[in-house]
Amino acid sequence: MTDRESHLLLLLSDSNLPTGSFVASSGLESFLTHGFGAGSANKLDLVTTFVRDSLSTYAPSALPFVSDAYMTTLRLEETDESQILADLETIDALYESMTLNHVARRASAAQGVALLTLYSKGFSRPPNSSGTETAAEKLLSALIASYKRRVRQSDGSAFGHLPICWGVICAALGLSLERTQHLHLFLHARALLSAAVRLNAIGPYAAQQLLLHTVNGFVEAQLSKCARLRARAGGNKDWDETQDGPTNTWPLGELLAARHDLQHSRIFNS
Repeated sequence: MTDRESHLLLLLSDSNLPTGSFVASSGLESFLTHGFGAGSANKLDLVTTFVRDSLSTYAPSALPFVSDAYMTTLRLEETDESQILADLETIDALYESMTLNHVARRASAAQGVALLTLYSKGFSRPPNSSGTETAAEKLLSALIASYKRRVRQSDGSAFGHLPICWGVICAALGLSLERTQHLHLFLHARALLSAAVRLNAIGPYAAQQLLLHTVNGFVEAQLSKCARLRARAGGNKDWDETQDGPTNTWPLGELLAARHDLQHSRIFNS
């Protein structure tokens, strides 16, 4: 790993980044509200199990789109921007159709457009920067600006879902695909633990214990199974939709997330 990659990982893992992650609990709030684990004496085990199950379905359903968006963005220097945008919109629309409930779609779109805004406002070169923007950086900045405009339009041409925007941003910043995938899953798990703390299910020290001793094992296990998955063939003749495509593996989690808006009171928007 290069020094630049290390620096990027530190930046992207900063919990202060305005990426909208605090608006979503990924079904955890609904899970607790609906009484699952109400009689459990060990909330730490309960949250650990939820994080594991959530990662086990999020990884195969989201990582293929992260990877496809990443690889699509890398083709910018050799392909016309309009074609890249069209391919990203296709991937985005596929994720929209494969996300099974409106609550997850709402959270994903909110966090995705926040990432695009972060790139244009937080990761672009400041006016007093000692360096000058390279031709590649100009192309990438223009691509992200164009995609953000399409997401903001009301015609539904682009949705700006989180996995797609994450893949685009990490490719634009020069992070490797392996690090892009790993960090995306880690941040999903960290957001769940942050939600658990805000819901008073576990304390902040317990959340840190899980991050250090447990989460890495969950993330590595899912990466070993899902890093190769892709959302569509993309010219690969050996690609098999049932073996190499995205999938959802936790129906209960989907049902609970879909019932989020039915709670009488809630902390999280999604």
